[in-house]
Amino acid sequence: MGPVVQNDDNRGCSQRSCRGGRTGVRRDRGRTGIRGALLVLALSALASGCAGGGGGGGAVRPAPGQQPRKAAPPQAPAARALHAYAGRLRAAQQARVAAARRWGLRGVPLTPPAPPAHKPEITTRKGFEVDDHEELGLPPVFTTVPTDDRVVFLTVDDGAEKDPAFLRMMNELKVPYTAFLSNYLIKDDYGYFKKMRDLGVTLNNHTLHHPYLPALSYARQKREICGMQEVMRERFGERPALFRPPYGNYDQDTLRAAKSCGVRYAPLWDEEVFADHWEYREADQDLHPGDIVLTHFRGRGDWKGTMPGMVRRFLDKVTAKGYAVARLEDYL
Repeated sequence: MGPVVQNDDNRGCSQRSCRGGRTGVRRDRGRTGIRGALLVLALSALASGCAGGGGGGGAVRPAPGQQPRKAAPPQAPAARALHAYAGRLRAAQQARVAAARRWGLRGVPLTPPAPPAHKPEITTRKGFEVDDHEELGLPPVFTTVPTDDRVVFLTVDDGAEKDPAFLRMMNELKVPYTAFLSNYLIKDDYGYFKKMRDLGVTLNNHTLHHPYLPALSYARQKREICGMQEVMRERFGERPALFRPPYGNYDQDTLRAAKSCGVRYAPLWDEEVFADHWEYREADQDLHPGDIVLTHFRGRGDWKGTMPGMVRRFLDKVTAKGYAVARLEDYL
């Protein structure tokens, strides 16, 4: 083979083959096939490198007269995971926007902050103590969780109304709440509350029969509270750590009995919301960070409205005041 001639049109060909003789044509055809195969392989490698699978992230060889162009660096696994997480957050927010519109809310409920890494210290509200409360290590009674987060907590009592629309609404809006159940009201449909539990709602103790506890002996109070603990374990898988006395009334025997069967907290409430109005414990008639809000499983038979109507009233108010709804158990 003669010396190699380098020009723009014939790279790497011999003088003989570049002159276009018969032999040169035949050889050039063979080399053209080889060069074509090599070119395909090179282009494939280059394409995979530009897509993030190649190594190094160096410069791509430019065409004549063009400036060098750097290849896109490969995307790290952490970056891909972050991108996917951001996509999930966007999708979740879009779903909340659509759900808020579907359920007739004035605005989209605010997203609560992450649960606190260090839980606040829960103590009994001043004036709500019983004799020897601290000395006996009785469950704290409180109406507000000490936090600077602009959050409130929704709690729902009793269990009389079993509205499927309420379950759908709360699930679609991703609004957390805590239930306090009385057995005589839920025993006709434990399945409804199992669905609630399966949706992530914590089910808690509100006694077997919803009596006025201070009128009962210690033994009868214990049957009401600890008997409900057993119902909760048998029906829903665990004994709750939270107990709310019916009507918010209790005495030392109440809290002693509750402690004896595993209760750790006795949350009351600072506000109560109905389908058509709010009621307040405090004189300022307003919400505060960490407030516990009470409502009930009730419908048109007891209210001037429905549970979804109550939720709309609740969410419209807290959202307008700049509060998110957080999960009570995340702060205990």
